[in-house]
Parts: sequence; C-alpha cells; structure tokens
Amino acid sequence: MSSVDVTTVGQGPGLIVVPGTTRRARHYAALADALSDSYTVHVVERRGRGRSPAQSPDYGLDQEVTDALDVLTETGSRQIFGHSYGGLVALHVALRTDLDRVIAYEPAVSIDGSLPTAWLPRYEQLLAEGRDARAMVYYLHALGFMPSGPVVTAAVWAMQRFTAEGRAIREVLPTVVRELIVAREMESDGGRYATITSPVLLLGGGRSPAYIKEGMPLILATIPNAKLIVTPEFDHNAPDLGDPAAVAELIRA
Repeated sequence: MSSVDVTTVGQGPGLIVVPGTTRRARHYAALADALSDSYTVHVVERRGRGRSPAQSPDYGLDQEVTDALDVLTETGSRQIFGHSYGGLVALHVALRTDLDRVIAYEPAVSIDGSLPTAWLPRYEQLLAEGRDARAMVYYLHALGFMPSGPVVTAAVWAMQRFTAEGRAIREVLPTVVRELIVAREMESDGGRYATITSPVLLLGGGRSPAYIKEGMPLILATIPNAKLIVTPEFDHNAPDLGDPAAVAELIRA
C-alpha cells in the first residue's frame, strides 16, 4: 500500500499527477478537474506535505519514484504527469517501468549544468537563520521566477504570516533543499534518459526562464520516443496557477 496521500477525481483511464517543488496536491485541483471527464486523475501529495510522510534523513529520488510506482500499481494507472521536480520524478519512473505515456512539464532535469544550483548554500543559511521570507525570495529570484528587493520581501513576509496559502508554502520551504540536492545529484549529459522506452510528451512555456527553454531541447534529444510542445503564452507555473485548463487540453490531445 502506498505511504503517500492521494486525491482522486474523474473517470476513465488512470493518470497520476506528481507535483513540483513547494507545490501541494491541491495546487493541481483545477488541472485534475479539467481532465476528470477523460481520466481518473490521482494527484500525489508528495513527501513532506500534508498527511504524507516527512522527508526522511536518507531522502532521495528513489523514495519519490517508489511512491509514484506504488500509486501507479494500486490504481492500475498507465500514465503519469509530472511538473518541474515532479517531472524529474516522472522521467525516473519511466526508467523503472514501461507506461502508456509520460508527460513532463519543464522537468527539473540538469543536463551539462543547465539547472542553476549555486544559490542553494545561501538559501540553506537564510532558512537556518529563520529568515523564511528572504529565503523564499532569494530562491525564486535565483531561478528567475520572482523579482528581488525589500518591498518584495516585505510582501512575501506578510503573505507567509497572514494568508493560509503563504503559511502552507512557508511550511514546505525546507523540502526545497533536499529536492534541489537530488536534482543536482542527477546532473548528467542526458545519457541516462536514452533508455526510456515509453512515449514522452515534454511541455514548456515561452515565458519561462531562459535556462529552462534552453534545457528542454537537450532533454528532448536524449529520449528516443519524445515530443516537445512549447506554448508561447505559458510560464513555468501554467499547470498549477497560470492556465491549468489549457495544459489539460495538451495532455488530453
């Protein structure tokens, strides 16, 4: 039996959804609802979130992959969608088993240094000092997702303390450290993904940071049966915040 919590909606062939860094299962509710007339969608609550187990001291990608495989087995699902870090998990699931389809939205795959990680030690230091708002701004700015500065930090500080969403994100900030360490450990020339035999659909956005847009063709080139669709108006958070319904249409097609 899977140790992680799973939220299920819809009817049809099984599709599991693996969230990205700092994301919770509920962030994909709109995506799941948009797919629910075509698929039975099982959204995984990854480790360190909600009722799922905490990230253990020996946390690694294998735990996430095993969790996803357990959910696939228990639900009889043959398709997986992963967003960002969840996309990395999805690709490594595909290294372990054959599936009908793997869909990865801007997976956190680092090929020849494409994923920035130099910011991680400073981020850890800020968290250790209890400067959660500064840490969050620093991390998101370093990855090209947020502007920086005292006004932005003050707004994030208020969000973290006075909104339910802000408090929820604050709680999962420590999980970023281990997940990015894992992504860094998976750094390669891409050759490891050449053995994926399942059909892979890579999705990306034209408004995402340059390192993501440059990295996606590198991933595409390493996977034998892969297709890449870049939607100009999407950004990195299209599946959870930007346009879940439009992402659902790409998955459905």
